[in-house]
Amino acid sequence: MTKTALITGASRGLGAALAEALCDSHHIIAVAKTTGALEELDDRIQARGGSATLAPMDITNADAMATLCRGIFDRWGSLDMWFHTAIHAAPLAPADHIDAKDMSKSVGLNITATSTLITYVSPLLGQSGHAVFFDDPVVAGKFFGSYGSTKAAQIALAKSWQAETAKIGPHVHIVTPAPMPTATRARFHPGEDRAALHSPHSQAADILAALASSLA
Repeated sequence: MTKTALITGASRGLGAALAEALCDSHHIIAVAKTTGALEELDDRIQARGGSATLAPMDITNADAMATLCRGIFDRWGSLDMWFHTAIHAAPLAPADHIDAKDMSKSVGLNITATSTLITYVSPLLGQSGHAVFFDDPVVAGKFFGSYGSTKAAQIALAKSWQAETAKIGPHVHIVTPAPMPTATRARFHPGEDRAALHSPHSQAADILAALASSLA
């Protein structure tokens, strides 16, 4: 039976690295808004002998996510893994100068879309599937009000789901990757020495290794 892994935010960074690391053992369902980047990911997955289904969608569109999850059910019946790497990184700003549109986008993607996806994906994961979320210790820093507050709320959702399903499944994991030279980090730390950061591929390998015992 084909193992499946849904990755939201799969077009670049950690999401893409996880897709490449998992494609040897799982069919990848890659979700992101950037079609070109998804196609490039698919090329790399095929070069490794893997396979992927590309879903160029906006995860804030609840109807699109419902269609996606119904399609997963119709084709595979269930889902083995879900990695939620999608995030909206609003520009840094003092708390009393946060742009209303930036906050609205942050809430829509980081909180509302995550909550909606948990509702849709949970039945697909069942009792034995695994969902993985990614914490970020930067959320309490100054000027991170929009990103920080909504990222913290996202993790609060994940922690609630984790506690609620501890005995019944699915298995919910929350991990904290090391700093990586991603587009999100570059937005927050312009001019940083990126050579000192950890590559997304090394972090993907570390994360999967740490989860290996529970993912078996």
